Amino acid sequence: MIILLSVHDITLIGEYIILRPPRSEDLEGLSDAAIDGEIWNNPYAFFPQVKDMSIYLQNMIKHDESFIPLIIVQKETNIIIGTTRFLNIDKDNHRVEIGHTWIAKSFRRTAVNTESKLLMLQYAFEKLNCIAVEIRTDVLNLVSRKAIERLGASQDGILRNHKIMRDGRIRNTVCYSITRDESSEILKNLMAKLSNHKEY
Repeated sequence: MIILLSVHDITLIGEYIILRPPRSEDLEGLSDAAIDGEIWNNPYAFFPQVKDMSIYLQNMIKHDESFIPLIIVQKETNIIIGTTRFLNIDKDNHRVEIGHTWIAKSFRRTAVNTESKLLMLQYAFEKLNCIAVEIRTDVLNLVSRKAIERLGASQDGILRNHKIMRDGRIRNTVCYSITRDESSEILKNLMAKLSNHKEY
């Protein structure tokens, strides 16, 4: 079985970012990050509005074993710039999903998302001994799909009529995965991409 550490013990440190557990004092920082780009207007996911951020944060802090939330912090400034999580944790089958990631607009198209995926994939395969890591997105979210495919993940299939979105649209969800056999090459490629970033 996967031996999952307590969320309070999971802090992943990279060159540009730190992924750490949520804290009650993160409310202002999370709200500021969400305002930068108005993440709640994303039509492909359920991200919180500022007025709901306190409940959103408390749900992260009081989470059960089905997911592990992480705050994304800019290492240089200690500013909160987003959040991500491990979810759909399957202890019996050594699988996890990486997802529910949102990043402040000012930090998109930088090293942030690349390094967050690198840190989480390293943790999943090297510490949790996963045999596969899953990544899902809305089938209509072409930007996200291309980003996932650039990671080297393979498409497994589509969950039809998977979710009802805020606007009433019925979402189909496309599922990708990276297997343990593929992980070494993918991690190597991510590290190369990270080293080639000219700007933060």
